[in-house]
Amino acid sequence: MALPHTARSIQLSGWMDLALSEAALTAGSGDVPIGAVVLDAEGAVIGRGHNRREADADPTAHAEVLALREAAARRGEWRLEGCTLVVTLEPCAMCAGAVVLSRISTVVFGAWDPKAGACGSVFDIVRDPRLNHWVEVTGGVREEECAALLRDFFRGHRHGR
Repeated sequence: MALPHTARSIQLSGWMDLALSEAALTAGSGDVPIGAVVLDAEGAVIGRGHNRREADADPTAHAEVLALREAAARRGEWRLEGCTLVVTLEPCAMCAGAVVLSRISTVVFGAWDPKAGACGSVFDIVRDPRLNHWVEVTGGVREEECAALLRDFFRGHRHGR
């Protein structure tokens, strides 16, 4: 049974709280404040991640990839069917590809990424009919709050803070 619109909005907002908490863990690392969580079909968190590219000197250490890795390890399999990825910024092409390959069912994100987004803005990898798996996408959840987090980071980054 689908949730009424208001209940669904509250649920999505609560899930985004979890992703925003992950994003906050990047403070002081020099990493872009992006956080992600993977929820199982019952809504339990089975994976968490925040950007660690700078901290780990790893170009693939995006929040989404780290959350997917943890979820797969916790489940003991790479297929994450029935799971939802919640992330503060629209996934890039690498992360969208990982979403498709992991068989995530749903992606929920906060801010749209007009430069590199791959879930509907620049590309739409997760819904490309040429691929063997398609993902339901809900974008713009607490969009302004998620976008402000990024704006503040880059403003400080440009001014050497």
